[in-house]
Order: sequence, then structure tokens, then C-alpha cells
Amino acid sequence: MSFEEFRALVDRHATVGIGTTAIPGVVVSRMTQGGSQDESSTGTILAVVAQGTKRLSVGGVVHDYGAGQYLVASVDLPVSGHFADATPEHPALGFGLELRPEIIAELMFTAAAADFPRPARGESSPPAIAVGDTSERLLDATLRMLRLLDHPRDIPVIAPMIEREILWLIMSDEQGATVRHLGLADSSLSRVRHVVRWIREHFAEALRVDELAELARMSPSAFYRAFHAVTSMSPIQYQKSIRLQEARLRLIADPGDIGTIAYAVGYESPSQFSREYRREFGASPSEDAASLRGAARR
Repeated sequence: MSFEEFRALVDRHATVGIGTTAIPGVVVSRMTQGGSQDESSTGTILAVVAQGTKRLSVGGVVHDYGAGQYLVASVDLPVSGHFADATPEHPALGFGLELRPEIIAELMFTAAAADFPRPARGESSPPAIAVGDTSERLLDATLRMLRLLDHPRDIPVIAPMIEREILWLIMSDEQGATVRHLGLADSSLSRVRHVVRWIREHFAEALRVDELAELARMSPSAFYRAFHAVTSMSPIQYQKSIRLQEARLRLIADPGDIGTIAYAVGYESPSQFSREYRREFGASPSEDAASLRGAARR
């Protein structure tokens, strides 16, 4: 088994950006620009770095990880991050696998999982993002998954087995609690994920924490603590990040009507929207949209 082979396979199959593969749930990435800040969402994913280093910030908490390390995200969070040293000649390379709660739940109810500690009543939720070192066994499994890209006929039969192996190894690792809670339907992390999904679908609506707590089937105080423990931000901060990311996407497509976009994503006044947009992205909406369109043309 060779980390160099893992890096070479990612390098061979990845185009610029994050791209899907013939294996369901598996992505490979090639990032060629370092230093510039990128606003995005994590999704629920295991990401293994083959080359380069990245700094990710969510809710004021910073995560650094590089070649030979992995990151798991069990909740779809708005994040800010950048690659420290990516260039076209030496790109940042990575492997990603979607974390599917239904498969994690199956694994949690096997006899082999009986020794995993179950969350106690009132226990704090694990953070939604965790970083760890890639073990030799995990690297071996991801390498075998990537090799399947050269044997497409084998993918429907072998890929699901390797996916379960990778998930099991992560669940058994030092950061396993973050993944295990994803498979427990009644864990506080799963309840927070349910609310996060609702906020994403209704981001333009006014939020009331007591109504979100009811949706999570928790008391308001317990819900607020759990939400902050999982996401490193309050529900209102989470909603604001989603609103601003959505506004940024709309501005790239139609930069001319900032007021309409501000109202569409839930702001009551364009001036408030512009203040918060500048605070988040470091430029006014019109300046940022012009910069992004120029970068896309280049």
C-alpha cells in the first residue's frame, strides 16, 4: 500500500474543482489556487487529503488539516476556508466520500457495534466537524475504492462493501463519535441536523428559537446548547450565513438588483444586507460580484 499511489490516483482522476466520479457518493478534487478565501458548505462528508493543506473556519473555530489527514463533517455547515499552498503546478488534491446516515445506522445496529458507547441522556453533542490522522487501514480502503475507477464493471458490486468498510473504520477511530451520532435517529446531533435542514429550506423566513426547539423535540435551552455544540454558531448566525451565501450566488448571476436580492433572501432593508455582506465577505455586494465574475472569466 502506498500513499504515493493514493495521491497519483486522485491526481489522475480529478479535474479542476470538486468532481463526481463513477462511484456513487465519491468525489475527487483538484484546487489550483491558494490563499484566497472561499465561502462554501461542507455537506456530510469524509475528506481525505492527498496533497496540500487547508484551513477551515466555522463559527469562529478553525480546523487545519493536510496530506495524510482526514476531516469528517456530520452536518452541512457554512464554512470559510482556503488552501495554503495550492498552485497549478502543485495543486491541492483530495478524496471525498458522502456520509450516508442510513448506512451508518445499519452499522450501529450490528453486533460488532455493541461496544460503542451510546450517548447518555443530556450528554453534549460532539462537534459536527472533526480532524484526524489517516490510519494505514483507512488509507488502504480509500486506495482500493479509487482503484475501482479503472474497473467500472466492478463498481456496483465492490464499491458498497468498501464504503461500509471505510465508514466502519471511521466510526471506530478517535473521531468516531462525530460519525456514530449521525446514525442514531434520536441523538441530539440528528435532531440538530433535522433543524439545519429546515433552516436551509426556509432561510428567508423569520426564526424563533422556541419553534426550532419544538421541531427538534427539545427544550429551548437544551436545543440552543446542542445547536451551538454541533455547529459552533447560534441558529440565527447559521441562518445569516446561509442567507449571505445564497445572496452571493444570486449576485453572480444578476448583479444589477441588489435590493431585490436582499429582500429575496430575507433581509428587511438593503442597507442592513450590504453591511452584513461586507462584514462576511470583505467587500460590498456589487464589488464582490464584479470580482467573482472577473475571476470566473479568467
